[in-house]
Amino acid sequence: MNININSCIFLCISLLLVGCERNKNLSKTIENREENTFLNTQKINGVNLVATSSNIDSNNILPLLKINANSVAIVPFGFVRSGESIIEYNLDWQWHGERKIGTIEQIQLAHNAGLQVLLKPHLWIHDGWVGDLEFDNEADWNNFEESYTRFIIDFAQLADSLNAKALCIGVELKQAVRQRSKFWMSLIDTLRTVYSGKLTYAANWDHYATLDFWHKLDFIGVEAYFPLSESITPTQKELLQAWNPIKQKLKSVSNKWNKPILFTEYGYRNMDYTAKQPWDMNQYSNYNDQGQVNGYSAIFETFWEENWFAGGYLWKWHPNHQEIGSKNNNLFTPQNKPAEETIRAQFGKQKKLTH
Repeated sequence: MNININSCIFLCISLLLVGCERNKNLSKTIENREENTFLNTQKINGVNLVATSSNIDSNNILPLLKINANSVAIVPFGFVRSGESIIEYNLDWQWHGERKIGTIEQIQLAHNAGLQVLLKPHLWIHDGWVGDLEFDNEADWNNFEESYTRFIIDFAQLADSLNAKALCIGVELKQAVRQRSKFWMSLIDTLRTVYSGKLTYAANWDHYATLDFWHKLDFIGVEAYFPLSESITPTQKELLQAWNPIKQKLKSVSNKWNKPILFTEYGYRNMDYTAKQPWDMNQYSNYNDQGQVNGYSAIFETFWEENWFAGGYLWKWHPNHQEIGSKNNNLFTPQNKPAEETIRAQFGKQKKLTH
């Protein structure tokens, strides 16, 4: 009788230990699978989520799962007033989604849906493109850099506390990174002390190759609005040919720094001449769904099978999915347009990952 009881106790303990080890191995497998997305083993199939003026909930995230996305870029905003050099952010008058409270909300909703997160703090200025932002004296440069450091560290600490997998240290700051390289080198070192995830920078398509701090980051981030065609409706064949030399240059830069390329933004509008100046945000009256479909099809065919390419985040996706569509606009969103099916099919080629 005693022998049987002891045997049962031993068996129960053994099974418990085996179960714990299996759970430990399962957790490690999930952890490795999560990490692999950001190590280029599996492609990042993401979207840039538009910040909203009010709260959102899980229903706003569900359409992302239907297109098989596995990641989302959350984009809070700071701004610089005209003639000023100080960054302001997290103010009461800003949209809910642009502030820290909305950023936290969006990250948590994304994680709850099994999506990974790239936190991508962005700047805007009142009178132009942020890439042209520069100053003509050292005092203003110092003011900008001190306030930018506070801005990005604040969001880096938030990203770390919420386990966001990646952080973008800046977006399209063409003149700032060109003229103040030492500041950005130092900033990256500082960010490594407060944030434990992956780091990238979102370089505009025309200056990614000239930057000298890629060795300090995990990805070469590119805003991929390369001009490809002056056709009214560029064909997929035409676009594939236009991508060829650009692809080779991107690969060369990837090899130079031994870092994968990540498209921090890419996208096309459903309008005529969509690939002529893909960054164009002006209002036009024409609609061209096929041009948008061809643009997405060509970029997927060109890059998504390359092992030096990590994936990317399309621009852009609105949380109010049902209210967006081709009948309402010819802007960047592919939502409720034929291009959405092209994206769903491409993203569906690999299984959605958990966060």
